[in-house]
Amino acid sequence: MALFSSLTPVFITIICILIGVILKKTNGEKEKHETKNKPLSHPWVDEDLKDGTGHHLEEEEVDEEWQGLEENVAHVPFSSEHYTEAEMIKRSKMFYELLNKRRSVRFLSDEPVPREVIDNVIRTAGTSPSGAHTEPWTFVVVQDPYLKHKIREIVEEEEEINYKKRMGDRWVNDLKRLRTNWIKEYLDTAPYLILIFKQVYGWLPNGKKKTHYYNEISVSIACGILLAALQNVGLYTVTSTPLNCGPQLRVLLQRPANEKLLLLLPVGYPKKDATVPALTRKPLEDIMVVM
Repeated sequence: MALFSSLTPVFITIICILIGVILKKTNGEKEKHETKNKPLSHPWVDEDLKDGTGHHLEEEEVDEEWQGLEENVAHVPFSSEHYTEAEMIKRSKMFYELLNKRRSVRFLSDEPVPREVIDNVIRTAGTSPSGAHTEPWTFVVVQDPYLKHKIREIVEEEEEINYKKRMGDRWVNDLKRLRTNWIKEYLDTAPYLILIFKQVYGWLPNGKKKTHYYNEISVSIACGILLAALQNVGLYTVTSTPLNCGPQLRVLLQRPANEKLLLLLPVGYPKKDATVPALTRKPLEDIMVVM
C-alpha cells in the first residue's frame, strides 16, 4: 500500500503527459485540416469581379416559375456558308495571321477614331453566346476627356497601392520584364476607353431578380470577340483589369449595383514611336492535345 502511495504521483504525471500528447496531436490534426480547407489568398483576384452565378438570391426576390423568357421561342431555318476545303484552309490561315499581329500596346495615339467603327466592333462583341441567351454585358464607351482623366486618377491611385502592397514581390518581379507600372498615360491619350461590365443578375418586369447564368464566362467570351474585332479594323488596346477600382469606376460611370467591372480597354492607334516587348507565343504542340 505504501509502495502504491509513493508511486501515485508518478502515475499521475505519466497520465498528464499522455493526455497532453493526445491533445497536442488532436489540435495539430485539426489545424492541419483547417489549413488544408482554408482558401488560398490570391491578391490578384478582385473581390468585385467574383461571379454571382452561384450566389443564391433571396427567396422572396426570385421568381422560380418565370424568368421573363418566352416559353416557346420560334425556330427558323438556318443557313450558312459552306466553303471548299481549300477555301477553309486559306481563310483559317488568313485569320490566324491577322490575329497573330495582335499585341498589347501601351503607347496609344490621340488620333481620332471614327465613332461608327467603335459602334460596329461593340455590335460584333454583342453577337457572343451567353448562358440562356441572357446577354449579361454592358459596354461603356468613354470619350469625354474629363471622365477619362478621372478614370486615370482612380486607376493610378489604386494601382500604386497594388504594386507596392497588394500584388507581392513575385508578381511585381514578373512584370518588370514588361516594363509596366502604375502610370497609365494611355487612359488620357486613347480616343476611347471601353469598360466592360458583367451583369451579375438582371431585373424582370415584375421587379424581381433575373438569374444571369455563367455571366462572367459569357462576358469573357464577348471580350475575346471584341479584341478580334478591334484587330480586324487596325485598332489596338491593352487588356486592363484595374484591381480594386471596380466599385469607384461603377459609381463614377453611374452604373447600377448589379454590374461589376470586368475589363477596361483603352482603344486607339499606336503612337509612331510605340514599342512592345519582344515576346513569342507557344507553338501549336504546346497548346493543343489531340485525342
